[in-house]
Amino acid sequence: MVDETKEELIAKFVATNPDFYAAQFQKIGAKAGFAWTFNWAAALLGPIWYGMRGLWNWGLPFVILETFAFIQLGRGLFGDLGAEVRERIKQIEGTLALRYEQLESAIAKGSDGAAFQRNIDSLEGAIDGIRAEAAQADATAIWVALFGIAFLIAVKLAEGIMANPVLERRYSDWLSDRSIKSGLETPRTLLSVVFVLVIFAVSMVHFAFPGAVSWLSDFPTDPNIRLSAIAGVEGFFNFLTSTAQWLFDIITYGIRTVLDALEVIFVDTPWPVIAAMIILLTYLSAGAGAAFAAAGFLAYMGFLGFWEKAMTTLALLGTAAFISIILGIPMGMFCARRPRFYSVIRPIMDFMQTMPAFVFMIPVIALFGVGKPAAVIVTMIFGGTPVVRLTVLGLRGVPESIREAAIAYGASKWYLLTKVDLPLAAPSILAGVNQTIMLSLAMVVVASLIGAKGLGEDVLEALQYASVGQGILAGFAILFCAMILDRVVQGKRE
Repeated sequence: MVDETKEELIAKFVATNPDFYAAQFQKIGAKAGFAWTFNWAAALLGPIWYGMRGLWNWGLPFVILETFAFIQLGRGLFGDLGAEVRERIKQIEGTLALRYEQLESAIAKGSDGAAFQRNIDSLEGAIDGIRAEAAQADATAIWVALFGIAFLIAVKLAEGIMANPVLERRYSDWLSDRSIKSGLETPRTLLSVVFVLVIFAVSMVHFAFPGAVSWLSDFPTDPNIRLSAIAGVEGFFNFLTSTAQWLFDIITYGIRTVLDALEVIFVDTPWPVIAAMIILLTYLSAGAGAAFAAAGFLAYMGFLGFWEKAMTTLALLGTAAFISIILGIPMGMFCARRPRFYSVIRPIMDFMQTMPAFVFMIPVIALFGVGKPAAVIVTMIFGGTPVVRLTVLGLRGVPESIREAAIAYGASKWYLLTKVDLPLAAPSILAGVNQTIMLSLAMVVVASLIGAKGLGEDVLEALQYASVGQGILAGFAILFCAMILDRVVQGKRE
């Protein structure tokens, strides 16, 4: 097979006008900095040219910019810039007609109607000012159109200047990866033309002739669709609560068991014991400085009366974090070696993290009621995913050469997991544990909305009654809890 020359490669890539592009690519490649070239086809066709070449990362911004220019041009040439102002005039004229009727009625009853007359004079003066504003808006139409023309020309110049360097960069990528789109394919060209022209046409009609096509402003929907969807969702949850209540009761009982145990430890145990344990644990994990800071944080909570609520928060947080960790780490270990299963789990975790907490609180309340177990579940939904993600990341980051060496020396699967994979992935796994705890702590205020006690309740009350002092002090208590937990989990690894 004979190697293709550079000219043949460029001709194969661009499909049209190869001599022009060969000269432009050579000029661009010969200069270290930005090479000033101009492509008239790209300037005239604009985003259509970029779409035809498959350069949508540049084509879409140019679509937006040209659409804005055409909108200004359409508003200036065909639009009614004073329409909103004249609508205000109509409203005031309706009010003015009513005041005239009231004035005539007052005069007929023997009153001088001075109050109505003053109101009429005020409205007539306002109308005169608004009419002048409408005339001024209409007078600016020509300037809006000129701005649209100037902006369109500027965009066209940018499109022509950027076209050759962008295409040359894509050509360089194509030389090493022939899967990159090249040439001018008919489907891609048609898609580009139709897409850009539809965007331009719809935008200009909507802004230049507002109200001409009603469905451009209001989506053509039917209220019955929403009502049917609401009924379907409610029916689904009614079915769950009627047929699987036993399952939700078991989950609630398990959460309540762990929560009660932690409340006995943190809340019912004498405060000197808990304080000493926390300070000692911080000292062993992060050193004397962190232990001294933890002692100060605990003193802050105690002297300001937050001790019991802080311990209640730690019990709630500990329950959510404990369950999330004992479920999340094994799931991450399972997903790390099974990409297909992880590809199914990952969208679910994305949903759990991106859905607002106030939304998924609704089905949790429907299935588990209100109270601390429901608050634990809400906290787990929001904060339980990092430990899974980072466990997968850590295990996948274990060098294959080390694993292969261990296998070559006869390591069993259990030995490989416990002595190779987990120790090497430990920093990432501990980071996931830390993130799960921090995100769980961030939910204490939201969880207080559904019956969770603790520091979040003080913050919620401060929001309801605008108590700045209480909210700030309780917020610092939550911050100090987070700092203690972070030091305990992270330790001296940093």
